[in-house]
Amino acid sequence: MHDAASLIGRILLSAIFIAAGVNKILSYDGTLGFMASYGVPGVLLPAVVVLELLGGIAILAGVYARWVALALALFTLVAAAIFHSNFADPIQIAMFMKNVAIAGGLVLLFANGAGRYAIRD
Repeated sequence: MHDAASLIGRILLSAIFIAAGVNKILSYDGTLGFMASYGVPGVLLPAVVVLELLGGIAILAGVYARWVALALALFTLVAAAIFHSNFADPIQIAMFMKNVAIAGGLVLLFANGAGRYAIRD
């Protein structure tokens, strides 16, 4: 039961990062504009795409999942601080807390590992 739950958790955690990476590729110029509106240099976008897309796939497959989870947790907290820190807006509060919860799940993955159904934890 524990191993199946770990796999399901990895599938669920990875989905948001894979989807976000693909979305950034498909709407590259819009993402650049969004980042620029927050003062984030566009030169960082390729690294963000790689981290989200390959990181999400690594979590899904269970390849170095602990370390990838830690990197994604830190990235997610930084993204929350930059893009969702307008606490006067209830939607931004919810988005901030969503990122905090995702980071929490990733820290649990770091602490407990990917489980038996992983390629290489």
